[in-house]
Amino acid sequence: MSFTMPSRSRSGPRRRSLLAGIAGAGAVLLTGCSGDESPDGGPGRPSAVVRARARAARDSVALAERYDAVLASHPGLADRLAPLRAEVERHAEAFGHEEPKRAEPEKSASPGSVEAAAASSSPSSAPSAASVPADPKKALSWLAAAERETADRRVTQSLDLPGEDARLLASVAAAGAAHAYVLTEGDK
Repeated sequence: MSFTMPSRSRSGPRRRSLLAGIAGAGAVLLTGCSGDESPDGGPGRPSAVVRARARAARDSVALAERYDAVLASHPGLADRLAPLRAEVERHAEAFGHEEPKRAEPEKSASPGSVEAAAASSSPSSAPSAASVPADPKKALSWLAAAERETADRRVTQSLDLPGEDARLLASVAAAGAAHAYVLTEGDK
């Protein structure tokens, strides 16, 4: 007589399979990114890669500011949000931002640097705690929407970048999509 385990069927995809699907989507993006040419931005103007990295750093800083606003409004979410916020901060550093908590880059940065490109663009406006929804679940949805929007923009931008920069941007986009999932589906 053979012993069989009763099957536990769940409705919907499991978290691991969904996250694996997100990672697979990032891998598909990475296969299309292969060139190492660096587009020149012309004299006195940063290259497209430098501008893209500066934008990505600013986006990560803006996300970290949103996490801070949610944490200020809903301190009870600290255990859940702290690891995600720390990862967003590491993303900003990966794109060349040295001080993720500051929205203003140093003015003494060299003209071709990521910081100089960030200085030449419009600064991100930090959300106030007043703009965060009062309901914690809605606040998490608000944060997830920002993660999704940023991830979508990064996927689009990665298509125009060469090699390693495209892979980095696509990888961080996949992480942002995973953050959005964890923020909205984590309690289910």
